[in-house]
Amino acid sequence: MTDEPCPDDDHHDEPPLDDRGLQVRPDPAPLPEGPHTLADVLVDGVRGHPDREALVHGADRLTYRELDERVTAAAGGLARLGIRTGDRVAASLPNRAALIEAFLATQRLGAIWVGINANLAPSEARWMIEDAGASLAVATPDRARDLGHNHALTVDPVSGEGSWADLLAAGHPQPTVDVDPHAPAAIAYTSGTTGRPKGAVHSQHNVIWSGISSRTSYPAVPGERHGTALSCTILNLLLLGPVWSFVRATTSVLIDRTDPVGLAEAIRTDGVSRITLVPTLVHDLVEHPDVHREDLSGLTHMIIGAAHTPPELRQRWYDKFGTWPLVGYGLTEAPSGMVRDRAGHRANSTAAGFPLDPVEVLVVDRTGVDLPDGEVGEVCFRARSEGRWAGVWTPMLGYWNRPEATREALRGGLLHTGDLGHLDADGQLVVRGRQNQLILRGGANVYPAEVERVLLTHPDVAESAVIGLPDERLGERVVAVVIPVAGCSPDPADLSVHCAVDLAHYKVPEKFLVVDELPRNAMGKVVPRDLLPLFGG
Repeated sequence: MTDEPCPDDDHHDEPPLDDRGLQVRPDPAPLPEGPHTLADVLVDGVRGHPDREALVHGADRLTYRELDERVTAAAGGLARLGIRTGDRVAASLPNRAALIEAFLATQRLGAIWVGINANLAPSEARWMIEDAGASLAVATPDRARDLGHNHALTVDPVSGEGSWADLLAAGHPQPTVDVDPHAPAAIAYTSGTTGRPKGAVHSQHNVIWSGISSRTSYPAVPGERHGTALSCTILNLLLLGPVWSFVRATTSVLIDRTDPVGLAEAIRTDGVSRITLVPTLVHDLVEHPDVHREDLSGLTHMIIGAAHTPPELRQRWYDKFGTWPLVGYGLTEAPSGMVRDRAGHRANSTAAGFPLDPVEVLVVDRTGVDLPDGEVGEVCFRARSEGRWAGVWTPMLGYWNRPEATREALRGGLLHTGDLGHLDADGQLVVRGRQNQLILRGGANVYPAEVERVLLTHPDVAESAVIGLPDERLGERVVAVVIPVAGCSPDPADLSVHCAVDLAHYKVPEKFLVVDELPRNAMGKVVPRDLLPLFGG
């Protein structure tokens, strides 16, 4: 891509956009301490603790020295294949060492990482790869066939064998690359209200700050082992798991199991002391009769993210396991957690927490004017204005090839979240709801428009509306209402099969209602809240 700004007469007060729809802005203040790029994220561990375990997955264990050597070989191999600065490299793998190696190798080359969730339907994954213009894909053999990419490296999920392992074994030298910390480094796709995902683009600078900030906010302790059970193809989880660990020179543990018994066993066996989970997994651990307090006795910090967490669930965790869970709030465009609970601070059980050191949270009205504490408005973020983190934080550079969406999200020098909330008297953020109609099912994002788009391709469906129903375990369940084409009678089972072809399983509605008309407002728009009574809500 080029960095030449495009003319933008209607937005002369905003930073110009380049030909990919990304902001061209002055470099922010440097990070208060290193590493300053993801290319150097293993440096402290290699220098200070070369024989400490850096990455663990089951029986596979890599020290900092060994992981660094493998990433060096991976970067050399990718360069031999023609990967250069700015090229996009996609990966769709389960949590394996190869996934982390590929990510760190792309960063050393100044290439752009594109994580593709392995749970996505093949058509969803192919669309993302085509949208990003990926030059290369790294995937399991089955996934590689589904993707149909002309240039793919494979990793057997059981043995680790495949062309990725062969590439590393070749030992090609890593080239010297002057990595720009402010250039595009990763594309994280987040569902969009248009029905297609948007790619939030991040630099190395604005993905590494979270780990560095954590050194003072949550200092590492001897023997710290950070577990990651959620998919590391999701950039936020990659940062909160392995990257956090590497910045802190501690140990990252990749976990396969998400069933409660298996997850508890992995936490116990691998000595995990910190972990980030979504409410669904927390619920399952709390409720399962075969998971006991002693199974998680080594877990000193558990953070719940990705959805609103009922206070009752936190209390039940405490009652069963004896540690108080922290909560947080973040978004793909940030690209990670922005506010977090503080240990021992329980004054407001409905709050998501305090802003992290590098950021300030604002609540604004529809005109962008700051609102006083207690008043509900849109939640926005900006860089801290004073102190050691002043002017350091940056949001995403924008949405890949979506200039209008970039302008909307970053207008006025703020990151606009589209979420509604307020600040309490202590400065904690309380999230009240979402301006958009995002459904949060088990910590996964589902946009109604994305599901509706697929439903409307069914020959018997004339109109559709998708909403989320409140659910104690999952947070929300996906349901749909459809109006049939005249003379047709859509079968719910057939609609489910139809959706499953082009949607991940968690996006497929669990219930379908066939109706003659949809409730609409005076402007002719469907009113989602008026659909709830149809489901007994």
